[in-house]
Amino acid sequence: MSVKVVTFGCRLNAAESEVIRRQAAEAGLDDTVVVNTCAVTAEAVRQARQSIRALRREHPQRRIVVTGCGAQADAQSFAAMPEADLVLGNAEKLDPAGWAKARAALAEPHGPKTVVGDVMAVEHATPHLIDAFAGRSRAFVQVQNGCDHRCTFCIIPFGRGNSRSVPIDAVVADVRRLVANGYREIVLTGVDITAYGADLADAPRLGTLVKRILKDVPELQRLRLSSIDSVEADGDLLDALASDARLMPHLHLSLQAGDDLILKRMKRRHSRADAITFCAEVRRLRPDIAFGADLIAGFPTETEAMFENSLALVDECGLTHLHVFPFSPRPGTPAARMPQVARDIVKDRARRLRERGAQALTQHLDSEVGAIRRVLAESHQAGRTEQFTKVQLVTPAEPGQLVDVTIAAHDGRQLLAA
Repeated sequence: MSVKVVTFGCRLNAAESEVIRRQAAEAGLDDTVVVNTCAVTAEAVRQARQSIRALRREHPQRRIVVTGCGAQADAQSFAAMPEADLVLGNAEKLDPAGWAKARAALAEPHGPKTVVGDVMAVEHATPHLIDAFAGRSRAFVQVQNGCDHRCTFCIIPFGRGNSRSVPIDAVVADVRRLVANGYREIVLTGVDITAYGADLADAPRLGTLVKRILKDVPELQRLRLSSIDSVEADGDLLDALASDARLMPHLHLSLQAGDDLILKRMKRRHSRADAITFCAEVRRLRPDIAFGADLIAGFPTETEAMFENSLALVDECGLTHLHVFPFSPRPGTPAARMPQVARDIVKDRARRLRERGAQALTQHLDSEVGAIRRVLAESHQAGRTEQFTKVQLVTPAEPGQLVDVTIAAHDGRQLLAA
């Protein structure tokens, strides 16, 4: 019986789940279900709890270990769930010694239900030798973990710790190994990847890392970035976007809002004008770029006029792929203590923002009709373009294969290949 890992949240969690699967198996926990939780919103935590209860009904004889950001930030509440056998910390889930402790705790009839250390004390990011990603056509390489910023709405630093980076040579070796194993697209992941390198000798920036990967692994066909903080994007990163087509023309931006006062209350480090200027400059350098963005609706104190500024930002930045979050107060964060917007207004603003996002996506889909795109197949019938737009394929392809297709039409959600 193999280790079953259920993953919630970001691409970093997806990458770490491969480490979890291997290390839990090596520790002899083949009869275990591991739930790798997310804490970015209250809804993410609720879904994790719901999944844990369902997994207990589905696997009454298997042990359930809960880990991830949700478990790290609120270990005791997960440990109080009768369906959970053990809560494992975010640092421990990536450490063989952590899994050895987990095995020992599970072996005791009345052993501890938590193996959770102080994640804020972790000082280094350790590379993990991952050879493959089960069921995935692209590979994820963790280049950074943790965050030094303290946005007023965010609990993630308390689940991940402070920012720490994987050395360049280790990242390049990971990429080279995965490409040799057949992966045509690599995604660089982390909590705050544009903070990359500040803790390393000589303080290299993300652009330095990207250029090294592209130079040292010439056989890599596609390199993609996960979410970035535009205010931290360095000159080498922009130069790589402009000069190397293998760096995919898609950036997902951590924007969060389009109103300067709300951005200040969020403790963000960019202004509305900064976001607009960044998108215009990148589009000048790479005209085929597509932007995604995280946006929060109904942040505390947000007025209708402030919200309208976020709506307008979709067009002013030329955003295509939106991740919209209705504001969710996280206990212990400054934003949870601010004057809250009524929940019905929060939900309505999130709906309106999603509608604007759907309109922006439709405009993008319209512009793609007639284009020839190279698509990475994610299944036999669907894949993603360079701009990360989903395409329905007519001719079946093997997952992980790159195929050139002509875009014939779209259905409002995805492109349709000829």
